[in-house]
Amino acid sequence: MLIIGSHVSFGPTQLMGSLKEALSYGANTFMFYTGAPTNTKRKDINSIFTNDALELMNEENIDLKNIVAHAPYIVNLANRSSEDKYNFSIDFLKEEVKRCEELGITKLVLHPGSAVNMTKEEGLQNIINGLNKIIDNDTKVVILLETMAGKGSELGRDLEEIKTIIDGVNRQECIGVCLDTCHLNDSGVEIGEFDLYLQAFDNIIGIDKIGCIHINDSKNEKGSHKDRHANIGFGTIGFDKLIKVIYHEQLKDIPKILETPYIGDTDDDKSRLYAPYKFEIEMIKAQQFDSDLFRKIRDYYKK
Repeated sequence: MLIIGSHVSFGPTQLMGSLKEALSYGANTFMFYTGAPTNTKRKDINSIFTNDALELMNEENIDLKNIVAHAPYIVNLANRSSEDKYNFSIDFLKEEVKRCEELGITKLVLHPGSAVNMTKEEGLQNIINGLNKIIDNDTKVVILLETMAGKGSELGRDLEEIKTIIDGVNRQECIGVCLDTCHLNDSGVEIGEFDLYLQAFDNIIGIDKIGCIHINDSKNEKGSHKDRHANIGFGTIGFDKLIKVIYHEQLKDIPKILETPYIGDTDDDKSRLYAPYKFEIEMIKAQQFDSDLFRKIRDYYKK
C-alpha cells in the first residue's frame, strides 16, 4: 500500500486538526510541527484532542507509526559557539521528544545543523554530543536525520556525514534517516539513478535506517546546493523519476511526505496561496503527470 501524505498544520485542535487536514487531501499519513517551525514557543498537548485523533485514525485505517513530526528549522546542534544556545537546543529537543511521546508519535525529523564558524569535524561532534544527551535509556522516539542540500556549512549533505553521526550515537536504535529528494538532487545525487544511491546507502548506513522520505521536486540543477522545492513534476527532477522513488519496492513501507510549495492566484501573484497536496496526491496515485495541475488547484479553491 502506498503511504503518502504531506506537511499539515498543528493548529488549535492540534493532532485532530492535523489529521482532518490530511484526510481532506486523500492522505493516509502526514507530517507536522508541534508548534511553529520558525520558533520554539509551544502550547501544552491537549489529551482530549489527541485521543479523538487516535480514535479517528483507527476508523480511517491510518497507522500512527507512519505519522511524522518535524523539529523546528532554527534548532542547530552543530553550532557550539555559544554554550547557552547549544544547551538550549538540547533541552528544547528533549522536550520535543517528550511531546512526541505524549502524542504517540515515534518519528521526529531533524535537520542535523550547520557548522557555523567551525570545522565540519567539530560540527559533527557537536551533533553527536547533543544527540547523546537528548536520547536517554527511556527514549521511544526515533530521531530521523534529514539529508541536506549542503547550503553553506550545512551538515548531512552526504552519506559519510550521516554515517559519522549515526556511528557516534550510543543508542543507535533511536536514530535513523529521512531522505529528501530535493535535497538529494541539490547535493549532487542523480535521482534518475536512485537505485545506485539506494545501494550505496545500504552499503554505508543500511536501508533499514530510512524512516521517512520527503518527496519534493527541485527548482535547481543537480549539485546546486540551494534547496528550493518545486511542485511534483514541475522541477528539474521530473515526475517520472520521483514516481520511481515513491513506488520503489524496497521503500514501500516507508511514509512519503510532500513539502511542495503552495500555489498563488497566478504565477506572479502570491497574495493568496493554496495547498497543492490533494491534487499532487491524486496525480501520484494515478501515476500520471498533469500539466494542468496549477489551474485545477486554483479553480478548486476559488469555488
